[in-house]
Amino acid sequence: MPDFLLQLDRHCFYLINHNFSNPVFDAIMPLLRNLRFWIPLYIFIIAFVIWNYKNTGVRLIFTLLLTVGVADYGSASVIKTWVQRSRPCRDEVIATTIISRVPCGTGYSFPSTHASDHFAMSIFLALVFYRKWRWVWFWTILWAMLVSFAQVYVGVHYPVDVTAGALFGTLIGTLFAWLFKKYHSQFA
Repeated sequence: MPDFLLQLDRHCFYLINHNFSNPVFDAIMPLLRNLRFWIPLYIFIIAFVIWNYKNTGVRLIFTLLLTVGVADYGSASVIKTWVQRSRPCRDEVIATTIISRVPCGTGYSFPSTHASDHFAMSIFLALVFYRKWRWVWFWTILWAMLVSFAQVYVGVHYPVDVTAGALFGTLIGTLFAWLFKKYHSQFA
């Protein structure tokens, strides 16, 4: 990564990790990045889709799971192992200044798999349902952005990591939504 971009990334990280610090975010952000926190939402999505769309709903959920699986594998097992960028909490230049709100994590940093997965899900759902419910865009993108922001706030990812994860997830979500809509005309 070019030095100017690395310095900008570190500066933005510090701004979010330190300057946005407050007791409300300290309580909420670790929850927002925890997958278990979102289990009720995942259950709602599954139940809602299957209840309203029956067999097509089952195929939709299967495609959504496939979307997340590809985004997760692509970011965590392919890109991260190729790039091998250390997490901020392991960056020798800034590690001692970080406010760590969760454990550092064991893997690499680039791209954020949380961002990849949540943007893949949100973009997929938004593209599939936007004709029926236009407001779905706002809520799904807000959800993915909050999870991504939380990754930086708690100290486990740089802003470039979550941006790259968001772009990768958006690409995967768009691809799978297009494939799903191609074979299910009621969503076209």
